[in-house]
Amino acid sequence: MAGDPGTNSGPEADTGPEAGVGPAMDVAFFASWIEEAARAVSTDRERLTALDAAIGDADHGSNLDRGFTAVAHALGTADPATPGALLTLVGTTLIRKVGGASGPLYGTFFREAGRALGDDAQVSLARLHAALEAGLAGVRALGSAAEGDKTMVDALAPAVRALEEAVRDDGEPSDRADRAKVAGAIGAAASAARAGAGATIPLQAHKGRASYLGPRSVGHEDPGAASTALILAALHAVATR
Repeated sequence: MAGDPGTNSGPEADTGPEAGVGPAMDVAFFASWIEEAARAVSTDRERLTALDAAIGDADHGSNLDRGFTAVAHALGTADPATPGALLTLVGTTLIRKVGGASGPLYGTFFREAGRALGDDAQVSLARLHAALEAGLAGVRALGSAAEGDKTMVDALAPAVRALEEAVRDDGEPSDRADRAKVAGAIGAAASAARAGAGATIPLQAHKGRASYLGPRSVGHEDPGAASTALILAALHAVATR
């Protein structure tokens, strides 16, 4: 996959007319996000599977790990030129390689986000928000899930709102000093996702296999919400480099 997103943003790069611009969310940035997400899923594979064992098929961690391994191979082979093309390829690969509900749901999220970015070479915070919002809309449409149903939407929807609020309150970063704004805005989204995932524990599931358990689904964190929080934490990790 593409290299470190910080390659052109260090002090040694302050020589041209673009010196002073904020951190570039370009194809390298998004490739690093997916690499970081793959590492996070691999590290937490057993925890995600254990969460799924309590209320599902006990395969969420292993399925996602397999999917992101396939994504790494696909990106290394295809070398997409834009963030939109990269995320679209990620989504298509997950749909093809991941079984159960996870593949279609995560695949739809990334594909819709990629389509929303179009052919832009670099992405602003506002465009990132629009892409994640499009991904959320795709997930909602496919799974017919709303917040409170104990699904990945319970982590993803608060994250999208938090990013929207950060962009509205702080505006777009305009120079290198605003690198903290980028990290802060994405960090707010990641924190909201973590809180949303934790908030699924007392909920009764109304969608997916977990809904068959009725009240017995209460007391367990939703594995899809947990993996969503991991993936957005990976985005924040890349933004802080």
